[in-house]
Amino acid sequence: MEIRQLRHEDFEASTELSQYAFQYTLSPAELEEQKKKFKPEQVWGVFDSEELNAKLTLLPLQVYLHGKQFAMGGIAGVATWPEKRRGGLVSRLLKHALEQMKLSGQTVSFLHPFSFPFYRKFGWEIFIEHKKYTVPVDKFPSKTAIEGTIKRNIRDTEQLNKVYQQYAQKFNGTLVRDMEWWENRVLNKDTQTAVFYAENGAPEGYVFYKVQNKELSCDEFVYLTEQARRALWTYFANHDSMVEKGTFSFIPANDSLPYLLADPRIKQEIIPYFMGRIVDVPAFVEQFPFQSSAQGAEITLALTDTHAPWNEGIWRLSVSSQGEGKLEPVRGNTEAQLQCDIAALSAMLIGYKRPQELFRWGRLTGSAEAAYMLELVVPSAQTFLMDFF
Repeated sequence: MEIRQLRHEDFEASTELSQYAFQYTLSPAELEEQKKKFKPEQVWGVFDSEELNAKLTLLPLQVYLHGKQFAMGGIAGVATWPEKRRGGLVSRLLKHALEQMKLSGQTVSFLHPFSFPFYRKFGWEIFIEHKKYTVPVDKFPSKTAIEGTIKRNIRDTEQLNKVYQQYAQKFNGTLVRDMEWWENRVLNKDTQTAVFYAENGAPEGYVFYKVQNKELSCDEFVYLTEQARRALWTYFANHDSMVEKGTFSFIPANDSLPYLLADPRIKQEIIPYFMGRIVDVPAFVEQFPFQSSAQGAEITLALTDTHAPWNEGIWRLSVSSQGEGKLEPVRGNTEAQLQCDIAALSAMLIGYKRPQELFRWGRLTGSAEAAYMLELVVPSAQTFLMDFF
């Protein structure tokens, strides 16, 4: 068995495995289009001689964490032929991917799981959930008069990205989108767009949506100001003769729409979405913007990470009064103040759960005083992600 990057001549074998595993069929025209976009250097496979048995895609991406950009390895397209399953091939691929991400300086990794329990075994942990609303049209927010304009069918990716970036930096886990991502992954041909412009001509919000069978479905509702939010909702409310309800997906988990509605009795769903894990803990900590405080902090932490052994051991976490972090290995028989695994640490630092919550649930153990100290220096932010890969 050999693990290697795919080559251009592996396109047919890779596509055949994907179609079988994910149960879809490409037309000849679609196959030709996929072949043009094929990036074999992003796909790792397990080969028996020249036969492809399993594969995964490792995407070089960037994400926002507390307004800073972090290099992220996106795991996608994990597939194995059924007769080759349960032989440890995916385990080998994931461990190899972690090693490659460390070498590439990708300190964090995200993936969309087919099974949360499966990927938890490898250190990934849920870090994002989003809301989905189903709202009858007569319960849409009230129409309001707003100074500014709405323009439809705006597909200027640079203009849209400027608004998106300002919005995305408020959250932890959102992608840094480049123009290729916008064109190939975001702006689908059948997506309607509408952009709100303030009186000075500056774009302050946009929506991506479809109207079909008397239903308005929106999967990206981005706004920078309250007037943009109201203007875009008024725009949707003006569809009241065309639709009976609206479905709104990929809404931040802390969104307050029900509170703002005259009648908050709408259908709300919480959707568990992506998983994340820290790949290289010392490198991640050095880049991470801890909360500044007058006294700083110093904590010893025993960390377990079976599939990325370079993270294992007892570490001294030092946070300066300016919020600069450093992680150094502790030598000798020092007893750590706190203990956790990589999944708990990832959930904590990516921003999904607070240190004191994890301590209360037994996911972070040891000294209550040290857990409280960690609570003070780990900044708080809402996790969110609107993209899929």
